[in-house]
Amino acid sequence: MLKKEINWLLKEKYLNKPNINFKKDIKRLEKGEPLDYVIGFTDFLGCKIDLSKKPLIPRPETEFWVGQVIKEINKFYPSTSSGQNLRILDMFSGSGCIGLAVLKNIKNSEVDFADIENRMVGHRVIKSDVFSNIKSKYDYIFANPPYIPDYRKNLSERLRAILLNRIQKSVLKFEPKKALFGGKDGLFYINKFLKDAPSFAKASDGQGKIFMEFSPEQKDKIERLLKKYKYKSWEFNKDQYGKWRWVMIE
Repeated sequence: MLKKEINWLLKEKYLNKPNINFKKDIKRLEKGEPLDYVIGFTDFLGCKIDLSKKPLIPRPETEFWVGQVIKEINKFYPSTSSGQNLRILDMFSGSGCIGLAVLKNIKNSEVDFADIENRMVGHRVIKSDVFSNIKSKYDYIFANPPYIPDYRKNLSERLRAILLNRIQKSVLKFEPKKALFGGKDGLFYINKFLKDAPSFAKASDGQGKIFMEFSPEQKDKIERLLKKYKYKSWEFNKDQYGKWRWVMIE
């Protein structure tokens, strides 16, 4: 596996021309650092995502569902000939991969990037604890909240062992904990988000849409939250691996 990663590093970062830094990067890989961090960027729906500040590394599952949503938005709203831009929020933006993919693939879109711990630079980047500093209303809100149950908080040894077995050691060691863990049951940020999102998801026709990622085992609990907060309708969807992964909410 390491040999494959070294070959990929040589091709992507050094264009098959190794130098002294290449040897340093091999040592980083040998210590378990994720290949994407060592390369410094990754591709996401045709966008080159900067990972130099070590945000959460974009996942294939996220790329899959965001691609599906972008296709649907372009079908529903194929052009913005009216001159009105689509207002879109990338909540829990992290690397900004979702919002950047939207900007690249949806014409006349405007995107605000919101996160409590900004790892991006730009005038549309908002430092915000969920919606605490959000002032606008949006046609579409994309959200990829921290949703892994926190194995460090009041869990039995058995459950802690199960969680640790599911999470790669390199993820725990190198990726930002704030972007991973969502409280004891993984629903802390999801609950905060769903509670307030309706106030900010208002399109020009009065009805905005929300797209949110989650962990497959959280589906039933999220549905209960949607009922609790009186959402009108929603549709759960599976990822490319056949697992419940994201929900469209109106």
